Amino acid sequence: MTLGDYSIVAVLGYAVVFLGLIFLMIVTIIVGKAFTAKAKKVEEAPVTVAPAAPAATAPGAAGSLKTHNVPPKICAMLMAIVAHKMDKPLNELRFISIQEVEK
Repeated sequence: MTLGDYSIVAVLGYAVVFLGLIFLMIVTIIVGKAFTAKAKKVEEAPVTVAPAAPAATAPGAAGSLKTHNVPPKICAMLMAIVAHKMDKPLNELRFISIQEVEK
């Protein structure tokens, strides 16, 4: 083979590779547009959501709480800590009174 034959083979090889890359680029653009159109169609569809059912509370969870000069923020923290340590939901516990104990 001569130098001219080698150059023709090289040019044809490069042409095949670039045509393959161009074909892949066209395919990815078409598929991307198809998915984009499908996503827009899904977004435009009206979505009806049923109203959420109210959360069920434990019976007997209500009651009054005497705080004996303890700030409400401290009371809330103490009740949350007790519920966490007992591994029970806060609405299943009944607190009657919270009082600071001095030593």
